[in-house]
Amino acid sequence: MADQIGYSQKVMEHFMNPHNVGVIENPDGYGKVGNPVCGDIMEIFIRVKDNVIEDIRFRTFGCGSAIATSSMVTDLAKGKTLDEAMRLTRDDVATELDGLPPKKMHCSNLAADALHAAIEDYREKQKKE
Repeated sequence: MADQIGYSQKVMEHFMNPHNVGVIENPDGYGKVGNPVCGDIMEIFIRVKDNVIEDIRFRTFGCGSAIATSSMVTDLAKGKTLDEAMRLTRDDVATELDGLPPKKMHCSNLAADALHAAIEDYREKQKKE
């Protein structure tokens, strides 16, 4: 059925069994983005140690693609340096999921944007300390 609606097996796996779901209390960095057109909202929480994303969690309100891309972006970012994680793009997320239907590509954009927002939040907090 997934193939009939244009979702890869990987998208379905991350939608049905998302990785890194949850909240990090008092995160080192927090990013929240949304799309007013489709109503998707994504939150990313990061814990950073020695400039590396040690832990990452997400909370997403949205469609299956939004959940799958949130799950995938957390997998891609975990264990990476902040600079490496900032280089992750919407295309990286979609490619790792073996593609998304064209109508759903904005979801991968949101996931990458939420990650970048969390990293920027962390960096802003570091400047103030």
